Amino acid sequence: MTPMATTPGEDGSRRHWTFLTNHGHVLLAIARNPTARLRDVADEVGVTERAAQAIVADLEAGGYLHRTRVGRRNEYTINPNGRFRHPAEADQQVGALLDLFAAEPAATDATPER
Repeated sequence: MTPMATTPGEDGSRRHWTFLTNHGHVLLAIARNPTARLRDVADEVGVTERAAQAIVADLEAGGYLHRTRVGRRNEYTINPNGRFRHPAEADQQVGALLDLFAAEPAATDATPER
């Protein structure tokens, strides 16, 4: 399971939060590996397999992905033209998010430029 960033809460407890929702994380995990088992997607995102199944069902019902049975496995096709659901980002397509996060990271020099 992927560790999550923490921030100290007002009461000294550790609060876990991220900028993307679990739906966004599942969509990105599937975009990176369209033939991944939901068990592996759930592990990568840090949710239960049942939660991953529910999220995939939501994404499929919303038109963000399509599931095709290939033998004993599923293969997913992402719709990059789907729009973000929140009114503040509704003019943007999810393909831009996928381009930003799902692509292989570029090789960088370990020494930062000054």
